[in-house]
This record gives sequence, structure tokens and C-alpha cells, in this order.
Amino acid sequence: MEDQKTVNFMRLLSDESTRSTLSSDSCEYYQTEIFDLLPSIQASRPEQSRNGPFEASQAYRDGLGPAEGISHGHLSRGPRDKASLQPLRNLPMCIQGKRQARERRKMQINNIGFWESWSRSQSINRKRVRTHVGEALSGLLPWQHTLHKIEGRFGVGVKSYFVFLRYLIYLNLLHCVFIGGFILGPTGFYGRGNGSETLRFEGNDSVLDFVLGSGFLDRSPVFFGFYTRGSLSLSCLNTPLLYIAGILSILFFSIVMVVRRTTVGYKHTWMVGKRYSANVSFKIFCGWDFTIQDPAAANLKKSFVRNDLKLFLEEQSFALRKAQRTLGQKVRLYLLRFILNLFVLSLLSGAFYLIYFSTKKSLTSTDYHWLVSLVLQYLPPITISFVNLVLPHIFRKISSFEDYSFTVQVNATLVRSIFLKLASLGIYLYFIFRILSSTCRENHFGREMYKMCIFNFLATFCNAFLFNYPRKLLQEKFPTSLLARLSGKQHFLIPFNVLDLVYGQTVSWVGVYNCPLLPLIGTVTLLATFYIKKFSVLRCCVAEQRMFRASSSSVLFHFMLLLGLLMAAATLGYNLYQQEDKNMSSCGPFGNGATVFNVTGVCVESLPSTVQTTLHYLASEAFALPLLLAEIIILTSYVSRQRANQKAIERLKNMLIMSSSDKRFLVKQHATMLRNRKNTSRVHSAAIKEDAPLSPRKDAPPYS
Repeated sequence: MEDQKTVNFMRLLSDESTRSTLSSDSCEYYQTEIFDLLPSIQASRPEQSRNGPFEASQAYRDGLGPAEGISHGHLSRGPRDKASLQPLRNLPMCIQGKRQARERRKMQINNIGFWESWSRSQSINRKRVRTHVGEALSGLLPWQHTLHKIEGRFGVGVKSYFVFLRYLIYLNLLHCVFIGGFILGPTGFYGRGNGSETLRFEGNDSVLDFVLGSGFLDRSPVFFGFYTRGSLSLSCLNTPLLYIAGILSILFFSIVMVVRRTTVGYKHTWMVGKRYSANVSFKIFCGWDFTIQDPAAANLKKSFVRNDLKLFLEEQSFALRKAQRTLGQKVRLYLLRFILNLFVLSLLSGAFYLIYFSTKKSLTSTDYHWLVSLVLQYLPPITISFVNLVLPHIFRKISSFEDYSFTVQVNATLVRSIFLKLASLGIYLYFIFRILSSTCRENHFGREMYKMCIFNFLATFCNAFLFNYPRKLLQEKFPTSLLARLSGKQHFLIPFNVLDLVYGQTVSWVGVYNCPLLPLIGTVTLLATFYIKKFSVLRCCVAEQRMFRASSSSVLFHFMLLLGLLMAAATLGYNLYQQEDKNMSSCGPFGNGATVFNVTGVCVESLPSTVQTTLHYLASEAFALPLLLAEIIILTSYVSRQRANQKAIERLKNMLIMSSSDKRFLVKQHATMLRNRKNTSRVHSAAIKEDAPLSPRKDAPPYS
């Protein structure tokens, strides 16, 4: 260390070193030359040649970086800092930078007026309050610790299932609020009318009525026939209008919430894209939380980071294999996929015919023993559950032969299985509408949906406690037995569990018009399903060796919910059409010849003439053309904004890539300069030692 300090000291004091010091002009020229050699500037050279040859150097003299001054719009950091209203602790800069930003803000406050300064300070305080309130509300969300534990052990994919389940619970609670406010509340307050019967048990009622939806339950508020016009019989405020308003509110707000979640998830997936992998480097170098002190929490965090890295490596490995495919391999692969899709279509056709046969068999009225009759009445739910249990596993095996990535395999299985679920439910509804009698057919249809919901929950319960848990106990008690080896390890199959949730929610939406208390039943069953699935995951399952990206699949989850909503809206429209066209409603609020259309017509006729004229204009063809033009203008503006945002996001991605290239280039240049200076100092010190006079020896003879 002392020799190195001496060499550096001699080099600094040497005449040659002093004379070779660069002046300010030469330093500026050297910096400009280095700036011109940056990869980002080289990549944008055609744009600079059009704008002018000295634009790069001028921008650098003005203090603009490559990502700010030249390639991306001549934006400087100073004005953004001055105009920023974010708290300093949220700004991504060092302590010195935050101090400078605070000084700039103080100077800016002195230069502006009192009211503007007060407005800015209030804006900052409001943002801080919103941030604190958001953090407090997020801490109050239920099952937060459970979700974090599941995420650490099984990855974000399994966690996304439970988040989706919690979202459906919130959605059904909102539906219960609408049902209570529009239907149950007015009926309980104003009564059902003088001629209505009192709700009580009769001689023919039994416990099986709660399973079949008949008897006492058929006369209860669970079904459509319980609600009559009652004493609330005003022109624009009566039970039929409130009933249809409650059902339409449920469907409308469900569509708004599901579309919002779908678009937000798709926007996040589209913005991140496949090329963006900065979060991987963040998890490697900055992902550890150094405030963790509990060993269990440390293991949880470690497994969470490991699962994310496994997912990234799996996707990179598949991308490498896909890039190495030859033309012959691609042709054989596409031919294999075509044959497998034909096989999938044949399986779907067979499943639909089986559902048709079971529906026709269950609706035939014959006298059997009560147990046989119970099985026959539950035959369509049993058939649909059996088909939906077996075929998705076959679809999963088929997708493994199609050579997709694991995420695409999961999504392909989801798409095929949801088509199976929704199509089987649609075929079941079609045959019910054709075979049902005209005597209070709404209650009959509501009973079918009620039985579907009950059997779906019973299947979930039996699968967890009568199949998965005994299988796990067998593997723990007798791990070397043949049956334990054949059963294998249990994995939480996300596609099939999500399909069960989507199917159950679709049944609830389809039957809510004929069975208004289905949202309440769905809330209770979803709460029980959460704890059942939690027990099944944490006690019976092991983590998947191959992970998948949860963001794109969560978008698919909500898109499948949207398809279920469209099926529910189509079913409601068909019910209302039959009421108007065939006048087939003989019970409930729309009995005795009342339909949605004539009830609303009476309400409109009782309104003032100005309101009637306005409503007739809104319902006429004259309003359709301006509405279509306005929709076209709005959609065009949104499409234009989407394209502009897409270009901006692509530009920002290129900025991130080029900034990392610039950093690597500058590090390489800095290492080269240090190496050259070290070589120059060695040569210069060696030259000084050679030119230094030798000291005379004491024993040498003096010169004469």
C-alpha cells in the first residue's frame, strides 16, 4: 500500500502528468465524444441526423441524459421534480437528491402565492391520508395471513385462486344487499297481502324438502312464488317493479365489477409484457426483507422467492426449446394439435348427449322409492358433476402432449373445461325450458338451480374429506404400500378448482331471478368452501414442481365469469320474453296477467307528460343514431389513446433496455481508462527510476 501511494504521489507531481491535465474544454469535448458512443445514441442516430448533427452534444451541455434529452422527447428531470407533489419519502432518489428536491420546493413556495402554496400542501396531505387509509384498509382484509402463507408454500398461482374466491364472496355479499333492499325489505315491511297464506310446516313437509327444494321450502322466501304484489301497490312503487329492479341491479353491478377487474388485469398483463424481466433482478438482488426475524417467516419468504425464480426459469427453458424447433417438427406438432382438438370435440359431444339423456330421465314423473326418486331428481347435477370431473383431467393430459408452456397448458385446459361447463349448463337449461309445465314454472326452474348449488357444495365437501384426506392419511401411515404409490402425491390443480367456482357463480346468476336467496346460499357455501380448500391445500397437497404465471390466468378467470354473466342475462331475457309472449307466469309478483312490460307501461303513463315524452324519445329510433355516433366517437378516442399508450410503453421499455446498455458501456469504458492509467503510471515510474542518479559507494575510490 505504501509503494502504491508513493507511485501515485510521484505521478501527480511529475511535469508530464501536470502538462497532460485536460482543460475544461477538452473534458467537455471528451464527455461529448463518450456521449456520442453510447449504445442508445447509436441506436437513435437516424433520428439525430434528421434533427441536426449537434443536437446530442447540445443536449448533453444542457444537462440532459440520453433517455431525456435526445431519444424520448427532451424531458428534463428538474421540472418534473419541481412539479412533483409526491412525498419525498416516496421518490426513488438518494438522501442528497431528496434534500435538493426539498430545497427546490422551498424556493418554489417562496416564488408562488399564498393560496397556491396552501393548495399544494393540502394536496400532499390528502395523498398522504389516502395512502395511510389504503394501507389500513388492506390490513383489515380477511385471511391476509392465510393468503401469504399459501403464497409462500405453493406460489402465486394457488394464492390467486383464494383471492378469486374471496372476490366472489364480496360479490355475493353485494348481491345480498340488493336482494334485502329491493325484495326482502319491502315484502317484510308491507306484507304479502290479505289473501296470502301463513308460512308454517304442514303434514306433508319433511327434512328432504330442504334437499329437494320442495314442500315448505317451495312456499318460503327462497323461491319466486312467495312474493306477491301485497299492500305496496302504487303505480311506480310496487313489488313487481322492485323485484325486477333488484335482479337487474345485481346483473348490472356484477357486469361492471367483472369487466373492471378483467380490463385492469389485462392492462397490467399487456403493460408488463413478456420482455419485461426487471422484477426477476429485483427479487434476486433486492427481494429479501431484512426486517424478518421469525425463522418461519424467513422460510416462507425464501420459498416465495424460489417459486418465482422457478417460474421464470421454466418460461425461459420453454422459449429456448421453441426457438430451436425445425420446420418438420413444427408441421408434425401442428398436425398432432389438430388431431387432439378433434378428439376433444368428440368428447364434448358425448358429454352433451349424456346430459340430455339424464335431464330427460329425471323430469319423467314415475313412482319409485324415496331414495330412488331422490337419486333421479339429482341425476342431472350428478351427471354434470361427473362429466366436469372426468373430462377436465383428460383435457389436462391432452394439453401436455401439445407442447405448450405450462402457463399456456393451464389456460388451454381452462378454456376447454369452461366451454364444457357452460355448454353443459346451457343444454340443461334448454331442456328444462322445453319440458317444464306451465304451473308456476318459475318455482320449478328455481328448484333445479337450487339443487345444482347444493350438489356442487356437497361434491366439494366429499372430495376434500372423503377422498383427499383419506388418501393423504394412507400415504402418511403406509408410504410403501402399493395403493399409496399408485395414488401419488396430491397437487392443487388450479384450473379445475377455478372452474368449480365459475360454474357455481354462473348457476347463482342464472337462478337468482327464480330463486332470490341464491346469493345468500352462495355466500355461505363460498365461506365454507374457503376453509375446506384451505384445509385441503395445507394438509393434503404438495407444491407443484412447475409453476405458472398467475397474472394472465387471473384475467382468464374473470373473462370466464363474464361469459357466465352473459348466460345469466340471456336466461333472464328468455324468461321475460316468455312472460310477455305466452303469459306463462301464474305465480309470484307477475301473476294474474302482469308482466314486466305492462307494469312498467302503467308506471310510465302515471308520470308527467314531459317525462313521458323524454322516455319515449329515449326508447325511439330517433335517439339510436346519435347514441351510435357518440359510442363510435368514444370508442375511437379510446382506441387512439390505447395505441398512443402502447407506443409510449414500448418506448419506455426501449429506454430501460438502452439505459442498461449505456451503464454496461460506461462501466467498460471506466475499466479501460483505469487500466490505461495504471499502465501509464507504471511506465512513468520505471522511467523516473532509470533517470535517477546513482549514489556513490563508500568503498569506491575517488575520481582524480
